[in-house]
Amino acid sequence: MADKLHFSLVSPARELFSGDVDHVIAPGSDGEFGVLVNHAPFMTTLKNGVVRVEDNGETTMRLFVRGGFADVTPAGLTILAEEAVNLDSVSVESVQKEYDEAHRALLAEGKDGNVALEEQVAYLEDLKAALVN
Repeated sequence: MADKLHFSLVSPARELFSGDVDHVIAPGSDGEFGVLVNHAPFMTTLKNGVVRVEDNGETTMRLFVRGGFADVTPAGLTILAEEAVNLDSVSVESVQKEYDEAHRALLAEGKDGNVALEEQVAYLEDLKAALVN
């Protein structure tokens, strides 16, 4: 289909999506960007945020990514995310519970903290915000 963009989103755990769509909007490190079929090639890093997949003028999927890279080529858009989750598959309550546990663990570390825990807490805050918006 020449009028569709081939889009793949892959995390270390699995491929979350691969298919032809009209439009993808992603959270680039320098700001949100959109990709349509025949977009000029480029590569960029991603920040934590929502990737929106659009078809026929409607958002059909919302995927939350934790960093990664986006690569636009003549063949389409590939996102390689450090971590990714379909927002339809998680609840605010489960994210809040995970956030509370990570936050308690971070507080127990003391003032020097733990970089991995700090990043996990920030990721969970961003994920929760995406779920409620």
